[in-house]
Amino acid sequence: MKILIIFICTFFSIISLLAQTSGELSLGVTTGNAGGGYAPKNIVAVWIEDESESFVKTLYAYTGSYKTHLNIWETSSGFNTTDAITGATYTGHTTRTYVWDGKNTEGELMPDGNYRLRIELTDKNATGNYSTFLFTKGTESQTLNPSNQPSFSNVSINWIPETSDITTKKNGETLLITPNPSSGVIFIKGKNIRSVEVLNITGQTVYKGKMTTIDISNKPQGLYIVKVADDNGSYTRKILKQ
Repeated sequence: MKILIIFICTFFSIISLLAQTSGELSLGVTTGNAGGGYAPKNIVAVWIEDESESFVKTLYAYTGSYKTHLNIWETSSGFNTTDAITGATYTGHTTRTYVWDGKNTEGELMPDGNYRLRIELTDKNATGNYSTFLFTKGTESQTLNPSNQPSFSNVSINWIPETSDITTKKNGETLLITPNPSSGVIFIKGKNIRSVEVLNITGQTVYKGKMTTIDISNKPQGLYIVKVADDNGSYTRKILKQ
């Protein structure tokens, strides 16, 4: 019996390690000055590390020709920008959104587990400010709102797994959320819907109630998260408003 229990525990541990849930991580953040003489101009790098602090992938590198001053990113990545979105120096500060598709530089889906989301910003010929945010990639959605850090405020981190399509079947019942992308009006079709909540990329609720036709036409374009609860459970899906 003892051997059987050990085998079962080992089996499920291996299954857990091999799990690779597809999905999308989004970081919403308002940037600010780092005390340098080039402000409000600034350069920024955003990247992912695994739990052991090993580099996984650079997501964004808006550095122009000044990347050598992003010393934390250099140490982690060696300036690796494979499959990253790159661009020129930012001319100012605003709220920005960065996205990770759960893959590494080889385009391979990373195993589920704990990861480190890192961002570095400088506006001088030296290291500026940087922050590290921990999150879990897995089958469950996760929303984090870390406290403000130097140069990084209004931080919102959302991991949304794609465990199924926008049409979800559970216990024989069907939940349908359409259209996606949307121009602003979202239709939710299903039985015994108990609650609906729509959040923007920063984690702010833009609608909460029981209506199944929701109009967010007056909201900015971008990614929205729709949370629906019915008698069969709860669902979290992404909607792109164009």
